[in-house]
Amino acid sequence: MMLLAAAGSTVPTESTQQAIGYPTLFVLVLLGALVPVVPTGALVSSAAVVAFHQTEPFALLLVFVTASCAAFLGDIALYWLGRRGMRSRNGSRWLEAIRRRAPEDRLAQAQEKLDDHGVTVLVLSRLVPAGRIPVMLACLLAELPLRRFARGDLPACLAWAVTYQLIGILGGSLFAKPWQGVVAAVALTLLISVAPSMWRRMRRAASQ
Repeated sequence: MMLLAAAGSTVPTESTQQAIGYPTLFVLVLLGALVPVVPTGALVSSAAVVAFHQTEPFALLLVFVTASCAAFLGDIALYWLGRRGMRSRNGSRWLEAIRRRAPEDRLAQAQEKLDDHGVTVLVLSRLVPAGRIPVMLACLLAELPLRRFARGDLPACLAWAVTYQLIGILGGSLFAKPWQGVVAAVALTLLISVAPSMWRRMRRAASQ
C-alpha cells in the first residue's frame, strides 16, 4: 500500500503496496516519535491518500491502526528513556535531546497547562506543531508515572492519526490521481507545521 506507490511510473499491485507500505509506515512513524525530525503527519496523510484510492475496504482503517500504534509506542519509548535520564545522575542523551527541543517559554506554557488540565493536555500537544516535546518534558519534570502518561497519550495518538488521515482523505477526494492527492496532502501538512512558528516570528517583529 501507500507511501511509495505514487513515486514510480509503474504502480505496484495493491497486495505488494500493502506488504511494503504498512511496515514502512509503522517504522517511520515510530522513528518520528523518537527522533522528532521525520514529518510523520505528512507520512500519515500520504498513506491515507493512497488508501483512499484503493479497492481494499479496510485500507483506511489499517492506516489509522498502524499510524496510531506506532505513534503511541514511540511516545512511550521516548518517555521511558526520558524517565531513565531523569533518574540518572549524569542524565542521558535522550533527555538532553528532549530538553533541546523544548524552549523555555514553550516549557513554561506546557507546565501551566499540565497543572490546569492534567494529562488531557497531551491530546492538544500532539495536534499542535512542535507541542508534543515541551508537554512531554513538563510531564517528566512533574515526575508523572509512565502509566499515567500512557493513559493521556493514547487518546492523543488516536486524535493525531485521525486528524492527519482526514487531511489525506481530503486530498484524495479532490484529485483523481493518487500522486496529486499526495502532493496536496504533504503541502497542507507542511503548511500546518510551519504556520505557528511563522506567526510567532511575525508577532515578535511587530512588537519590536
